[in-house]
Amino acid sequence: EDAIAVLSGPNHAEEVGRDIPSASVAAAYNLRAARFWQELLSTDSFRIYTNQDVLGVELAGALKNVVAIAAGICDGIGYGDNTKAAVITRGIAEITRLGKVMGAHPMTFAGLSGLGDLFATAGSQHSRNRWAGEQLGKGRSYDEICGSTRMVVEGFNTAAAALNLAQTHAVEMPLTEKVNEIMEGRCSPSAAVVSLMRRELVREIEPDFL
Repeated sequence: EDAIAVLSGPNHAEEVGRDIPSASVAAAYNLRAARFWQELLSTDSFRIYTNQDVLGVELAGALKNVVAIAAGICDGIGYGDNTKAAVITRGIAEITRLGKVMGAHPMTFAGLSGLGDLFATAGSQHSRNRWAGEQLGKGRSYDEICGSTRMVVEGFNTAAAALNLAQTHAVEMPLTEKVNEIMEGRCSPSAAVVSLMRRELVREIEPDFL
């Protein structure tokens, strides 16, 4: 178990396979194991960093897919860069809150497995999660989207799991809540945005965030 590492980051296979410069993180509880994989996998076009926050890297890599769906919903509605940037930023904030409560290091979510992977996923035309969100934003139902593709949209399953974790740990995750409501047909994409914009006004960063 000490030799097991998690590899995560903004790594679209079609780019890695073409030797387009990319970076990733190898996370292991045992730093020697992380360094082993770092040295084994690093090349002139694929740079590996180490991290011992295995929980944080795993959470970031999974939860970012829910935020990518939310960003895709913005694309489907037809909103611009401002909206998408706000969704991505606030999405990182809420998955970081959950990760911190669960024992992860907050800064992990600003790293390659969190913000890095989210940036690539939310902005790529190759992203299944962004595409699925875009379809939701255009008014297609969850069942219709799932029935029209053979691709696995990881964020669909993760959205429900993330909401369950948020409720278990009493963490506010408004974007995750709205993604679930839209998937379940309980709220339209445009109504979800209005609801989020009308939330109580708060400070951007909580005093104990880090």
